[in-house]
Amino acid sequence: MPEQVIIRNTSRLGVRAIRAIYCDSFFCKLRGLMFRRELAPDEGLLLVQTKDSRMDSSIHMLFMQMDLAVIWIDSSLRVVDTELARRWRLAYFPTKPAQYVLEIPPALLDRFEVGDLLAFER
Repeated sequence: MPEQVIIRNTSRLGVRAIRAIYCDSFFCKLRGLMFRRELAPDEGLLLVQTKDSRMDSSIHMLFMQMDLAVIWIDSSLRVVDTELARRWRLAYFPTKPAQYVLEIPPALLDRFEVGDLLAFER
C-alpha cells in the first residue's frame, strides 16, 4: 500500500486537511493520476522531487480524465504557486521553484494561496 501523508494548511485555521499519496519513486511520478476518473473530496497525490526546481516540478495533463487543482510547494513547505490544470493540456510550470506538487480535486483550490505555510504529517 502506498504511503500516505496528511497535509495541513497552518496559515488558515478551520481548513480541513487533505490525505495524499506520497509519491517519490520514478514510476509513481510517471503514472501520477493518469487514467483515474475521479478523486475523493479530500484525496490527492503529492509528487516529491529531490530539490526545488521549476523544470522538475512541471506537470503534464496528457491522458488525464479530469481537471486538477495543482499546488506547488517549496522545500520550506510554503505554497509558491497554484493553478487549475485542465485535462489534456501539454504542460504546467510553477512561477517559482518547487519541491512538491500537490494534485487535488478542483473544488479544493480555494483552500490554498501563494505564501501559505503547510505541514506534512506521516
